[in-house]
Amino acid sequence: MPDQPAPIVEFCDVNLRYGKTWALHDVSFTLRPGETRIILGESGSGKTTLLKAVIGLVCPDEGVIKLFGKEVTAMKEEALFPLRSRAGIVLQEGGLFDSLSIGENVEYPLLNQQANEHKSKELSKSGSFDERVRETLRFVELEHTFDKFPSELSGGMRRRVGIARAIVTEPPLVLYDSPTAGLDPITANTIMALIAKERDTRNTAALIVTHRYQDGEMMANFRYDAQNEELVPVSEGEQDDPKRMRTKFMVMKEGEIVFFGTREELEHSGDDYIKRFVRHEA
Repeated sequence: MPDQPAPIVEFCDVNLRYGKTWALHDVSFTLRPGETRIILGESGSGKTTLLKAVIGLVCPDEGVIKLFGKEVTAMKEEALFPLRSRAGIVLQEGGLFDSLSIGENVEYPLLNQQANEHKSKELSKSGSFDERVRETLRFVELEHTFDKFPSELSGGMRRRVGIARAIVTEPPLVLYDSPTAGLDPITANTIMALIAKERDTRNTAALIVTHRYQDGEMMANFRYDAQNEELVPVSEGEQDDPKRMRTKFMVMKEGEIVFFGTREELEHSGDDYIKRFVRHEA
């Protein structure tokens, strides 16, 4: 069996309390290139806190967190900037700047990428930022919005712009905080199709916090066919392919990971709490 690539994210016995409340409790897991973790759980179970801890926005009381092989729990704020610039972040509502055009919103990470400062200067001098932004907007099928403003776009379109902004630097890791929250099922599926496309074309690792079990189903059951430029079901013969087993589900409760496994294992769980997050309608 070939050696696995080095983890992008590592949590080892991570604990964090807010007063008497566990935000994270004995959390341990790894995430490697091309892998996806679907994070489910009730409100206040620690899902968003986990995302914040990945990039050092919150510091645990105990345990070790590594990002790209570096221990973020031991780093000062300034040392975290280069690591954070290698992780794309998609917020619940897209998190766009209302005063900037769509093109300027997507360009923003390129102008502020700390890890590749020299490369950014070269791109800026050659005027190629514009083409990179347009290329990324084409990826999410929104190039025509380049000169528009967020207020002119629908909620689903703003989410797609949020994805474009998160992936414009081609980061090896993207964090998604409820990317389909509040969207109709068709638009939500469009968002998840783009996330799967990003994973399968660039081998991107992803942590996806969601309340929709269907989001996880799509990531586990479909793959992007680059030749035909469409999402296709994983065939029965591919189910045991290691590449198709890289989507795992994590269910959190009171800061603890109470389930970790495949979609099939999740659906066969007999735990009443875990069963609440299976096959819920949007």
